[in-house]
Amino acid sequence: MTGTPDVSVVVAVYNTMPYLTECLNSLVAQTIGEDRLQVIAVDDGSTDDSGRELDRFAERYPDVFTVVHQPNSGGPAAPSNRALELATGRYVYFIGSDDYLGEEALERMVACADANESDVVVGKMVGTNGRYVHQKLFSGNQIDVSLYDSALPFTLANTKLFRRELVEKYGLRFPEDLPVGSDQPFTIEACVKARRISVLSDYTYYYAVKRGDASNITYRADHLARLRCTARIMDHTAGLIPAGPQRDAVLKRHFEWELSKLMLDDFPALPPETRQEICDGLAALQDTYFTDTLRDATGVKRRVRLGLARRGAVAELTRAIADEAEHGAPPFLLEGGRAYAPYPGFRDAAIGLDDRWYEARESVAGRLADGTKLLSAAWEQDGSDLTLALKLRIGLTGDTPPAVVALAHGALPKSADKPGGRRLPKNAQRPEAVGEFSQEPSEDGTGTLLTARIPVDLVHAKRGVRLYVDVAGTTYEIPVRTGGLPMPLARRLGTTTPYRVSANPNPKGRLVITTALLWEPKPPLRPRLRRLLSRLKRKMSR
Repeated sequence: MTGTPDVSVVVAVYNTMPYLTECLNSLVAQTIGEDRLQVIAVDDGSTDDSGRELDRFAERYPDVFTVVHQPNSGGPAAPSNRALELATGRYVYFIGSDDYLGEEALERMVACADANESDVVVGKMVGTNGRYVHQKLFSGNQIDVSLYDSALPFTLANTKLFRRELVEKYGLRFPEDLPVGSDQPFTIEACVKARRISVLSDYTYYYAVKRGDASNITYRADHLARLRCTARIMDHTAGLIPAGPQRDAVLKRHFEWELSKLMLDDFPALPPETRQEICDGLAALQDTYFTDTLRDATGVKRRVRLGLARRGAVAELTRAIADEAEHGAPPFLLEGGRAYAPYPGFRDAAIGLDDRWYEARESVAGRLADGTKLLSAAWEQDGSDLTLALKLRIGLTGDTPPAVVALAHGALPKSADKPGGRRLPKNAQRPEAVGEFSQEPSEDGTGTLLTARIPVDLVHAKRGVRLYVDVAGTTYEIPVRTGGLPMPLARRLGTTTPYRVSANPNPKGRLVITTALLWEPKPPLRPRLRRLLSRLKRKMSR
């Protein structure tokens, strides 16, 4: 390498063999070329072969690699800061030493930054080996995005291209006393100060790897360490962004992600003093940063858990988490056109959370899908008439409006696959109720029982069995899942045109009714003979 490289790649390394080799190979394979590339790898006191592997690459590519060995610092911040001191490129890029890049990644990102005068460029990332990477930001190329009205706050890792002039102008460095999330203060401040942030989604730039032993530092940190680090990150953010909608847009991520993850299924098993300390920390952060706007924009499950923690209701929070893990979410209570999730503490004067904390304002398609259970399915036949008899339990109580089950053609939109259902557009009509329906509250109070008898037409078709129900003024379409329930045997119907009718789960476990001809009826003999003679005459006339 001669002159100033276009990009300096920073690799903080600690015990990442054998993943490190693939990471380094992906760097030397970059199409940007070795003459435009500087790689600065800092070995943070590795005890495996990582240090030797770095030296091997430095020996093989002396004009590209600079390798530094230092005692272990306890996190990626110190080695990253050491590498920044040695960086000389116009841009700096950070990569995890267990991750790897697409071959054209650096060339494409540098070209984008040069063409658009971008200070930060975010290339599309994907997870491998079960690593989760938020994808909403990568819906398409975006030359100029804002931190405040995009999904960027949910992609705050430092695995981005930064203009080094920006980094040095504002003295951006990583806080070395943060064992978890030390890249977030750096990334947030860079995005706040950047003239332009660009997102590239037309190529897979970055592959984030979850190690087979889940030893990535994010997966190792305990609850209290994550709480303390998140509090520091939020305080740092508040120092950069004044109170208001822009700050809310960034901190929404921390309430929905880092803080909510402290109250997952492992929470009830934590020592009582740890649970109390978590609730105390969550309460302090909510008192400072959890505005009414953020509260109302948070899904009801997270909102209730945050509210219970804020009130110091450790026992109720523990019960809410344990009950949902064992039995699923409580059925929605419908009252006065509103839907409530009656978790522990609901309308408990001693807790003091008003109904707004328990009201479901977001789409509840996923919750409805999880709370809908098929109890029985059978055929009822009267001569040539066939009826599908179903009994379901729906996770709704209170003023439950009439629900119907219908046979629907076509697949649900892809957007509905994850929650297992969808909220129908306002101008969409739910299918006409064809058949007989009745419903009543379940004896155990866990929902509403719906009995449906739906006539099955003998037409060649494959139709999904779907529930249509109104919740708080919105109609939801929920595929009925079999849940492993044995399905009735297929039936043969019809005489002159025989059909086979079957009820089976599709690959996603959703109940599908298939009516298919057993065989195609043959045309009468005389027309067939006419066609045959006509073909013979044509052949003979040639």
